[in-house]
Amino acid sequence: MPRPIPALPGLALALLCGVAAAQEPAPKRQNRLAQEQSPYLRQHARNPVDWYPWGPEAFAKAKREGKLIFLSIGYATCHWCHVMERESFENEAVARYLNEHYVAIKVDREERPDVDQVYMTAIQLATGSGGWPLSVFLLPDGKPLPDVPQFEQTWGSSLTGGTYMPQPARYGRRAFLAELQVRADLWKKEPKQITQDSARWADHVRQALVRRQKPLPLSERALERGFEALKKSFDTEHAGFGLASKFPIPHSLAFLLRYHLRSGDEAAKDMALRTLDAIARGGLRDHLGGGFHRYAVDRTWTIPHFEKMLYDQASLARVFVEAHQLTGEDRFAEVARETLDFVLRDMRSAEGAFTSAWDADSEGKEGKFYVWSHTELRRLLGPDYELFAQRYGVREQGNFREGEEQGTNHLQVQDSLQTLAKRHGAEVPALRRRLAKARQVLLAARRKRVPPLHDDKVLTDWNGLAIGAFALAGRALGEERYVAAAAQAAEFVLSRLRVEGQLRHRWRGGQAAIPAMLADYAFLTDGLIDLYEASGEARWLVEARALVEAMHERLWDPSDGGYFQVEASAGLLARPKPFYDGAIPSGNGAAASALLRLSSFTGEQVLYERGRKTLEWYSRLLTHRGGDVATQGLCALDLLLGPRRELVIAGDPAAEETKALLAEAHRRFLPRTALIVRPAGEAKQLFEVAKWTKAQTPREGKPTAYLCTNFACQAPVHDAAALRKLLGKP
Repeated sequence: MPRPIPALPGLALALLCGVAAAQEPAPKRQNRLAQEQSPYLRQHARNPVDWYPWGPEAFAKAKREGKLIFLSIGYATCHWCHVMERESFENEAVARYLNEHYVAIKVDREERPDVDQVYMTAIQLATGSGGWPLSVFLLPDGKPLPDVPQFEQTWGSSLTGGTYMPQPARYGRRAFLAELQVRADLWKKEPKQITQDSARWADHVRQALVRRQKPLPLSERALERGFEALKKSFDTEHAGFGLASKFPIPHSLAFLLRYHLRSGDEAAKDMALRTLDAIARGGLRDHLGGGFHRYAVDRTWTIPHFEKMLYDQASLARVFVEAHQLTGEDRFAEVARETLDFVLRDMRSAEGAFTSAWDADSEGKEGKFYVWSHTELRRLLGPDYELFAQRYGVREQGNFREGEEQGTNHLQVQDSLQTLAKRHGAEVPALRRRLAKARQVLLAARRKRVPPLHDDKVLTDWNGLAIGAFALAGRALGEERYVAAAAQAAEFVLSRLRVEGQLRHRWRGGQAAIPAMLADYAFLTDGLIDLYEASGEARWLVEARALVEAMHERLWDPSDGGYFQVEASAGLLARPKPFYDGAIPSGNGAAASALLRLSSFTGEQVLYERGRKTLEWYSRLLTHRGGDVATQGLCALDLLLGPRRELVIAGDPAAEETKALLAEAHRRFLPRTALIVRPAGEAKQLFEVAKWTKAQTPREGKPTAYLCTNFACQAPVHDAAALRKLLGKP
């Protein structure tokens, strides 16, 4: 670890400068970011800061001029990114100092999750926490400044950097300009020592990014410990996990459903379903327009952080569908439909791809687009106001306060329809109609407001999640339009985001750019498998098989197993190997799931072994901390441990008898069963990737279902009732 650096004088002067600088307005001009496609980078194109995008030009300038680099990482719908821009990056005095003493680089973390992974790890190691905007100080060669305890004790912040830095000083934090000045002065005084210490610190960061540990046996013990960890952190009063801000963590809920299916433990199912109900009732859900906000800032799921991300819509819709399959409860299906309909309406491009996000802010205030005063609601709803207020928890004093917005209400379900029916002496269906009409009135009024920013870039990995969610919902809920939407998005990604046969990460403005990363391959593969199961079109399996081969060729670590996030040519401080889940599952957890699933369709042992070796690479983490940080890996482990089944339905997909067999399979929660549609006769595309299905033909001139365990099949059946008995309890 780096040795201490002497404390610097003159901190009081730096703080005074930071306070004084806050008053100057920003001019309107353009910098290099105006040439970028990222909506986040383009937001900063008129800052007086001389921003560079991530790339060789910025690093060459820093080396040539001997300057430190200030790296700012965020995303277009990030509230505190907007705050830091207004306070610091639009400030003339801050910009002058930054331009004179630093090379400033701006990165969209959604475009470059690899860059974000590297430097977020450095900040988390230095400070114990992370978030966005991420503010990192680098040497001209890209190494982060070292973590120096003496500097932190004297200055109150890590030399490496941090997250949001205010201008002027507030929230117990020093001013951003002061933070810039102290590091520039230190670099001028101690360049050799900082360079030496940064080299050692960079080695420490590399070790954290590329995990090397002796593997443990893969067993059910990891699943049991994962469940116990979730049970321990479960909020028995309000559902969800932890006792502070509430994150939906859909992959953890998916694991609990799988654990219940394996073990029969009712507590696992109860935790998952209670959390889904809390998410559906609370403020995380947009009860007017559909879809979900990012997370709740409180324990009670009341007030959210208001941005809407595609990955949340896809992952939550998926787990709501799975809950419906497991329980048969229509309330879960209703939420899934509402969520996916929101995506089709508001997060879909004209060409059928899915866009990235909606901002939390409008007119400079977080949540303003979504909240209501009680007087506005009373005026709009008239005689239905009281009913609506009781249903959605509207109060005169409000439940949300942000800046000037005092006493506004963010809607969440308070009273049940049954309670309201008794109170108002009405039938539940009649109340449903009145409330639906009221919601439409408010939605129409809301559409007249200034909307938040829409980040319309198309990301391969997030589209993979959405393709899978739409395909699963389409087959489970009998919604062909969802399967069609998934197919259209898949066509877009495979045609527009592949350049000369190589997959790309981002598309916007007619341009596909940035080499695909691990999550792109893994999530898209998984989504295409779902699309095959929903449509029976073998071309999606063929594409999925090609993707995992490209993923393995470009990203596999032959030394230790597991997959790197990026190709060797990425030129980063290190090639990360993602293993922790975040808002979306880790790349290696998703890759293991995709490989194991695909092996059940193709019968290829090599794919199974790749999935197993991936889980083995981080088996120690899965065993000891899986429930806390790697539930996607636990879902993959559940699949690996089996029993894995293959359900082949052979026959004309258009025949009513075949459709009845498929419907019986589609409605069930069967996460360890691969559903294979084997048309009668020669099925060239299917046989290209699943030769073993040639033997599973229709018998006696009837559509036929074969249920197999590890490719050993039971006696075939011909009707839905027999298949229902064969599959066992749903």
